[in-house]
Amino acid sequence: MLVHTEGESNTSEARKAWLKTSIGPNSAPLLERDADAFLHQSLSSPCVSTIAKAEGLWIEDLDGRRYMDFHGNSVHHLGYGHPKLVAAIKQQLDDLPFAPRRFTNEPAVELAEKLAAITPGDLGKTLFTTGGSDANEVALKIARAATGRFKTLSFWDAFHGAGFGAASVGGEATFRSHIAGPLLPGTEHVAPFSPSNCAYGHKSLEASAEACARMIDYVLGRDGDYCAFIAEAMRAVPNVPPPGFWKSVREICDKHGVLLILDEIPTGLGKTGQMFSFQHDGIVPDIVTLGKSLGGGILPIAACVARRDLDVCGDFAIGHYTHEKNPVTARAALTTLQIIEEEGLVERSADLGRHALERLRDALGQVPIVGDIRGRGLMFGVEIVADRQTMTPGIAVAERIYYACLEAGLSYKISQGSVLTLSPPLTISKLDLDRALDIVIAAVKAAA
Repeated sequence: MLVHTEGESNTSEARKAWLKTSIGPNSAPLLERDADAFLHQSLSSPCVSTIAKAEGLWIEDLDGRRYMDFHGNSVHHLGYGHPKLVAAIKQQLDDLPFAPRRFTNEPAVELAEKLAAITPGDLGKTLFTTGGSDANEVALKIARAATGRFKTLSFWDAFHGAGFGAASVGGEATFRSHIAGPLLPGTEHVAPFSPSNCAYGHKSLEASAEACARMIDYVLGRDGDYCAFIAEAMRAVPNVPPPGFWKSVREICDKHGVLLILDEIPTGLGKTGQMFSFQHDGIVPDIVTLGKSLGGGILPIAACVARRDLDVCGDFAIGHYTHEKNPVTARAALTTLQIIEEEGLVERSADLGRHALERLRDALGQVPIVGDIRGRGLMFGVEIVADRQTMTPGIAVAERIYYACLEAGLSYKISQGSVLTLSPPLTISKLDLDRALDIVIAAVKAAA
């Protein structure tokens, strides 16, 4: 899928124009079959093009059109088809292709030990799942069991997965609005701090974050039923927390005896220029969840990593996933972590991210339709607005910019209706990064 535009309808005019003018004769029949075979939903089906090849930074459709992929569903930290990863998976298929859940194996244990080694503090006990949504639900079960309480607090607009529990603590309307009946009880929400300076009526990001922290303190102090505060360490839209915010939240959670669960599924493993995004803020959560890029952009695997003293669920089931200790997915994750370390991809992300933000700010900082340019590492975004004074989202303009970039050979996603969200692989060359930035800069200036 080339387009993932939060807020864009499957029947938007920009999308219709793209399908009419830009889909080749080899792609059109498969798109029709796809629309007929799959359940339809926003942000996914029907699709807008096909993929025949994926290698490194590039994806290619059935008609030979190539695109730099600055989206990748946040799985392609290593790019697509990293040769060392492919070789390791092939070898593991020959050595041991599967393990029933109650029989352990070397790759699974080694991966759990590796995650304990790279996470800070006492984060040392792991359970693997096949997706991030399940990893977050495991974290919630642990929090309930460890505290004897059931309520959670989280942010509106957050995304933690599509399962009932994950959608309940999440706050994105598209995953909640059409579910008949109640979601998980006790899942309370507060408004997040806002880079658009609108949350809580404050005029700066710092003031908005301070008010947000005070609201978290207030809500958690209202009664004693909260087991956890769950949030994304940095929203992948992207929203960068101001300095001191997470330290305040850590102190608030400790004050009320509430566990802090941080969702690093899109931002972990080097994407933001640290191995984990929360390390920018000098704190350690009680539980961290990982996924997406953990499987190297090839296989699905996620993990819930908890403090050792939270290993309190031994007498009942909190997961029991068929592929809980799959040796092939574990080998993929282990090799992914090895490649990240051996190729210095965390440091590379930090360096290239600084370069990208400097270029975008220099070129677009004074463009009237650009409200904000923000990010960390190789996860950064350009917010398109209709009015810089009111910060009204420029949704229609952002869509036009997107399709102009797609026509020029660059794919990314639009977040929150109007944020051009750019998230390339950590392996991208500086030359390709600059080529992509040239496309974005030209499209934004043309739209302005």
